[in-house]
Amino acid sequence: MTTDPLVRSNVTVSGNLLAKKTMIFVNGLGYDQSFWNLVAPSFADDYRLVTFDNVGSVQSNQAIFRQNQLRYLTVNGYAKDLLEICAALNLKEEIIVVGHSLGALAGMLASIQTPSIFSKLVMLGASPCYADAEDYRGGFSNDDINATYSALSNNHHAWSRQLAAVAMATPDSPALADCFAEALMRIPQEMMLTVLCSVLQTDQRNNLAKVSVPTLIIQSQKDYFVPMEVADYIHAHIPFSKLTVINAQGHFSHLSAPQEVISAISSFIN
Repeated sequence: MTTDPLVRSNVTVSGNLLAKKTMIFVNGLGYDQSFWNLVAPSFADDYRLVTFDNVGSVQSNQAIFRQNQLRYLTVNGYAKDLLEICAALNLKEEIIVVGHSLGALAGMLASIQTPSIFSKLVMLGASPCYADAEDYRGGFSNDDINATYSALSNNHHAWSRQLAAVAMATPDSPALADCFAEALMRIPQEMMLTVLCSVLQTDQRNNLAKVSVPTLIIQSQKDYFVPMEVADYIHAHIPFSKLTVINAQGHFSHLSAPQEVISAISSFIN
């Protein structure tokens, strides 16, 4: 089984290959790098662009996931993968990491571990902790989380379609939800449970204050998985952060409102 991170994660390098600055797009749960196709090309003239597939998200690297499930029980495994990709590409500075959901946390942890190579961090639809606590509203009770595990265990396909519909929140564009549902269903049920656990059990609140690079938090007006209170919490606890609420609905604004996302990122990095 390959140990080359570029092969393992199906890394694609495009855009301006002579550019000094690099933009890396990091996926969230359950989908492949094609989900950035409406956003990433807008930056191709000025940046080297890197996209990749999280281990376990596509058939070509699911065997690697099975052999390393402990690595991916937490978000730290995805952060390690990101840093290994940067090292394999010999990227040593001026990296802008754009992460969605799980990918946003992976980018955050990578920037904390190796801040010297990252110049900016963009967190799209991010949550440091999905579970409610006494002094924190993550949006989900323990009962909600357990019900999610049960639904996935009972009927993978039905769970995938329901999750996709709620996540996209685009009833006028059902093809978007269908696309996400099909991506989720390509991941074997037991692997999806591991990934889901790494997301829903995470609590990265104590790491927010450790972020030292300028950070943009992009928040949809209404996101079932990330309440506005969570975006406000991240903004309040990450130094040098900016919160931009865009005109979008749902958890996948890079698909449902790509121009809004492009404008927010452009304003931040320029």
